[in-house]
Amino acid sequence: MSALLDAVLDYLSHVDWALQNINTTHEWIAFLSIPLFTAVVGWLINWTGLIMLFYPVNFHGFKVPGMKEIARLLPHKLQEVPGILQGGLGWQGIVPARAAKMGSIAVDKAIAKLGTPAEFYQQLEPDKIAEHIVTMFEREIPELVDEVMRQSNPAFWRDLPASGKRAIISRVQQQLPSVVTSITDEIGIHIDQLLDPKIMVIDHFRKNPGLVIRVFKDIGQRELNMMVNFGFLFGFLLGVPVAFADHWFHQWWLLPVLGVVVGWVTNALGMWLIFEPTEPKRYFGIKFHGLFLRRQNEAAEVYAKIIADDVITLERIGDFLMDGPRGDRTRQMLATALGPAIDRAAGPVRGAARIAIGARAYDAIKEGFAREAVGRTMTPFKDEEFSRAQSGKIRVLIAARTKELPSRDFVEMMRSAIKEDEWMLYAHGAIMGLAGGFIHYAIFGVGGG
Repeated sequence: MSALLDAVLDYLSHVDWALQNINTTHEWIAFLSIPLFTAVVGWLINWTGLIMLFYPVNFHGFKVPGMKEIARLLPHKLQEVPGILQGGLGWQGIVPARAAKMGSIAVDKAIAKLGTPAEFYQQLEPDKIAEHIVTMFEREIPELVDEVMRQSNPAFWRDLPASGKRAIISRVQQQLPSVVTSITDEIGIHIDQLLDPKIMVIDHFRKNPGLVIRVFKDIGQRELNMMVNFGFLFGFLLGVPVAFADHWFHQWWLLPVLGVVVGWVTNALGMWLIFEPTEPKRYFGIKFHGLFLRRQNEAAEVYAKIIADDVITLERIGDFLMDGPRGDRTRQMLATALGPAIDRAAGPVRGAARIAIGARAYDAIKEGFAREAVGRTMTPFKDEEFSRAQSGKIRVLIAARTKELPSRDFVEMMRSAIKEDEWMLYAHGAIMGLAGGFIHYAIFGVGGG
């Protein structure tokens, strides 16, 4: 043990701690270039890391026979690499690859806390929706009445005088506002059972991975740009001790190994500065707070606009209500609710109509009107212009609630979807740092010698 200690002390006594053995211009360039080298590599690491984070939007690669089966035996971390579990080799941006997951987290961490389905629906102003439906639907009444009557009781409708037909059409048009109001009211009463924001958001994000990229970039582009610049700064600062270590110890493997450390730490520090700490803290008298969190109010406005304009819109609510997983339930509920409304529209002629054409025929006509009315009165939900006009209310609600979110929930909303995949960015940084170390060694040799 004593001999080993003596050997180590002897070795350290011959190390050029004061840099006195750097004599030539080449040696000085080799020494001084290391921090610049690591700075450039740090910048490249974070720049290409952002490309890995967002692009390509869709998977690019090729299928490998047997890969899907082999993938299930791989460590969990490797299974997370885009394409592996699907049996392919290639790449998809980490963010779009996790689009559905981000949608789920966005609902759990934020949207579910921003408002209930009923609150969102009230913000869309059901009274104005009803007015819009009446305006659009009124001109279709003659065609609808004619179509239903021809299908339900063609003989009665054929033989009815023109004045009688006009009277029925006029009666339906007069009662249209109350019929439509019954529809929008019924939706409002049952909206919590009919509308599932989580399914709606997840499905939309999964089908539109580019939208998830937009959420990140529109909200955090400033911080992402800073992360790239921090890569240069951190790379330079970490390169200073690397330069001394390389000169002092003269080992061929030292620069590549330290390059791995620099690459990993550069990425980790960049992510930490953007998202951490979630609450302001002071270290050595200096205040630290996640860069992204400092702009929560500003980011909330951007986030609210994206969600209101592209995710939770009147148009998409209408699509979900009628064509989503609970669409059959919506149609049946509305058709059932429309029965009494149609009876009210028939008014004093209801009894006479039942006698004239028979109870069964009358009920068939009523069911026909209800069925057609459900589909047609939901059409204005898909009116893009009207939907955009109403989205402002949703945007105000989401912005206000997002600003009130605790900092930790706000960060999780943005970061949780990619947090478990950040190791890929760090590994990418380590590999580039390793390559940078070998390139510098190839150019200048060990310790600049």
